[in-house]
Amino acid sequence: MRFHTFLLKYGEIGIKGKNRYLFEDALVRQVRRALKEVEGEFEVFKKQARIYVDCGGEYDYEDTVEHLKKVFGLVGICPVLRLSDKGFEELKKDVVAYMDEMYEDKSFTFKVESRRSKKTYPKNSMEISRDLGEAILEAFPEIRVDVHRPDVMVNIEVREEVYVYSQIIPGAGGMPVGTNGKAMLLLSGGIDSPVAGYMISKRGVGIEATYFHAPPYTSERAKQKVVELAGKVAEYSGPIRLHVVNFTDIQLYIYDQCPHDELTIIMRRYMMRIAEHFAEKDGCLGLITGESIGQVASQTMQSLAATNDVCTLPVYRPLIGFDKQEIVDVAERIDTYETSIQPFEDCCTIFVAKHPVTKPNVDVIRRSEEKLAEKIDALVEEAVKTAEVIEIK
Repeated sequence: MRFHTFLLKYGEIGIKGKNRYLFEDALVRQVRRALKEVEGEFEVFKKQARIYVDCGGEYDYEDTVEHLKKVFGLVGICPVLRLSDKGFEELKKDVVAYMDEMYEDKSFTFKVESRRSKKTYPKNSMEISRDLGEAILEAFPEIRVDVHRPDVMVNIEVREEVYVYSQIIPGAGGMPVGTNGKAMLLLSGGIDSPVAGYMISKRGVGIEATYFHAPPYTSERAKQKVVELAGKVAEYSGPIRLHVVNFTDIQLYIYDQCPHDELTIIMRRYMMRIAEHFAEKDGCLGLITGESIGQVASQTMQSLAATNDVCTLPVYRPLIGFDKQEIVDVAERIDTYETSIQPFEDCCTIFVAKHPVTKPNVDVIRRSEEKLAEKIDALVEEAVKTAEVIEIK
């Protein structure tokens, strides 16, 4: 069956107040952005608290649905049969033909739900539902009615044209990207950070990212892996500006000057400082990390407090209470898992103490950092100045 229109359902946007139009407009923009990647002509518009996509000419149905499923803010995607109003008898024939083509196996229950926006239509909503239900039952005696828990809900919307749909494809949920500011993601190349970026973006937050590269200890292929991960997150979040920071000299200097059991914490503190620099420069309102309490030595409560100590912007940790398997499940769903597990070193794994401190004292860590005073500011300034910026579409 060829569908001419998609009706897009949104969730919590519907309970917004006077500013609801801002969220609807942002959602329309995100839908248009997503469909730019699809062959075909599409008109996206909102009308009577609904968002529609009209499809002109030939288009790839499967590709269109896949792109719409990655738009945050949509909870349902309904392929719609759009019919000209040729009278009720013709509508009955068209609805029966629709049911016959859509459902080869007729052993299910159904209900007809009608909505009449066109008040000049000769039947009211209740009459439309009753008479169309009767027509379906006469055509297919094996189908049964269940008005409480139907297997199939046949929706009829009578406007200037008549819209018929019964399939609701689940959307990504959340809020339209761009309605809740922008944040800086610390993207490592592991399993956790892409999922963290995805989850914060789902709440309407635009994403930028910072990746710490350590050549020659990390390869060019490790960097390419991170670019690929950023691209997969960008399928949901929209374009991402990726800052690639050469962290080698800073890491080596910390390794030479500081106690080895504190290496990871001190390195992470400098990563947060540098990421915050880019965040403030680009108008981001917070940092995002993929940390989860107790997952590794640098993610205990004490370690997180020591890391937070250097930040003035809020740090968002959407995975903070997740088990590893829960994170993996999301990574598999958004197609980042297989890329994340490619065996390339990242800068967090190349200088690791055998017995890292798990309960660091912030005052002790600050005193250890004083040993870096001679050169660290210049090294950080050089790292920031030479950072590569990659625009991920």
